[in-house]
Amino acid sequence: MKTYAFGVDLGGTTVKLGLFRTDSTLIEKWEIVTRTENHGEHLLPDIAQSIHEKMLEKSISLDEVAGVGMGVPGAVLHDSYVKPCVNLDQWGGEIAAQLSALCHDLPVKIVNDANAAALGEMANGSGKGYKNLVMITLGTGVGGAVIVDGKLIAGVHGAGGEIGHIKVAEPGDDVCGCGKSGCLERFSSATGVVLRAKKLLEDDSISSKMNSFDPLTCKDVIDCAKEGDEAAMQVVDLMTRMLGKALAMVSCVADPEVVVIGGGVSRAGSIITDGIRKYFLQYAFPATEDTRFVLAELGNDAGIYGAVQMVLA
Repeated sequence: MKTYAFGVDLGGTTVKLGLFRTDSTLIEKWEIVTRTENHGEHLLPDIAQSIHEKMLEKSISLDEVAGVGMGVPGAVLHDSYVKPCVNLDQWGGEIAAQLSALCHDLPVKIVNDANAAALGEMANGSGKGYKNLVMITLGTGVGGAVIVDGKLIAGVHGAGGEIGHIKVAEPGDDVCGCGKSGCLERFSSATGVVLRAKKLLEDDSISSKMNSFDPLTCKDVIDCAKEGDEAAMQVVDLMTRMLGKALAMVSCVADPEVVVIGGGVSRAGSIITDGIRKYFLQYAFPATEDTRFVLAELGNDAGIYGAVQMVLA
């Protein structure tokens, strides 16, 4: 009888792992260090060893395990093939087959990490009860995922849900990590917010509390905005306007019931959600104006909750 499953969230610094029951109940979670050297040659052996050690500790047999689901920071094709991941030293390939072989042929399915977070929120977080949702993650970059009728939209190239690279501004000399310009990520990620604030503060005539921070962080900018600092409020207003604009575009294609907003920046709360909703209503097609906006609930656990759904769904 299949009683257990493992969820894995592979990040650039740590690998988060979770042991679940097949009813999606989390039994235990833990972390190991991500070793990316030599094109990530240690990643899969380290993950397999950690899973094996947990099975020994809990006296779990192979026959009791439904499989392993893993989220990765890159594009994924056919739940198995991972395109080279920049922040994992170009690690990639037929990852599902390789990890399965290391785990004594347990079934393995792979998913993009933002997609995993969306699946997790749909199964156990603020997206529970919805089958049509969009998730946007606001951190160092801007990630995203689209779920329609309970199914992820990954696309032919694994690029479905790459909301951060929607063009919300005309091309210019501000080049995104993708090589293009005008991307949402350059305005609404933590990195983008700091960039916009620093550009604004280049004008010596502008007085702002943001000038007192060295280094300046996205949290500093948002905290200053909450305190009524006009320059910081201008930066946050631009951030949420671009998010509202991009999500209005997405709504014309995916028409979600709810947009789940996650990532570290989302912890700022209503100043983000209220701003997004305000501008979404300005840009959105009227039929989608009742789309809900909610904050993610699972935090750093969303990835393992979503990854395990790949083998439990």
